[in-house]
Amino acid sequence: MGRFVDAPMSGGVVGAQAASLAFMLGAPLDVLDRVKPILLMMGQSVHHCGEQGAGLVAKLANNYLLALMNIATAEAMNLGIKCGLDSRVLGRLINASTGRNWCSDVNNPVPGVAEASPASRGYSGGFGVGLMAKDLRLAISAAEKAGARLELHEKAQSVYEKLNNDERFGGQDFSVVYKYLAESK
Repeated sequence: MGRFVDAPMSGGVVGAQAASLAFMLGAPLDVLDRVKPILLMMGQSVHHCGEQGAGLVAKLANNYLLALMNIATAEAMNLGIKCGLDSRVLGRLINASTGRNWCSDVNNPVPGVAEASPASRGYSGGFGVGLMAKDLRLAISAAEKAGARLELHEKAQSVYEKLNNDERFGGQDFSVVYKYLAESK
């Protein structure tokens, strides 16, 4: 008889193609040795987060942070570019400085800065803006139930919901936030 575990992953389409996914495992300790080798066939790391359900909580916390970092990265890139900086120079600077993060390095929202990013493919083939809006709703709900204070959730949720409901941006990778900002006055 099998046992249920939750094992959401992080790394998206890019991580899946590179087999570099990170799994967040929620399961009893006694199944860890059985489950870990299977997950490592698809990724590079398995993080035991606690009992069943803990993997999902870790995924929601991670994606909440990711949603905020994506908006901040898009805003910083837009600021620098609108002020006259070359996008690739700015991208290299951020990635060599304290602003470096996954959104700036691997999934840079500006086309041409990270060649393998969805932005460089017309914002296709990544983590959809609708999925990010959904994950934010789930993270906000979990935070409310747990009594965890979130200060930035309302604006972030508004941005992703707006983009998801806009025919110009809906269905595209969540890094399309940059395109929305760059086109705005």
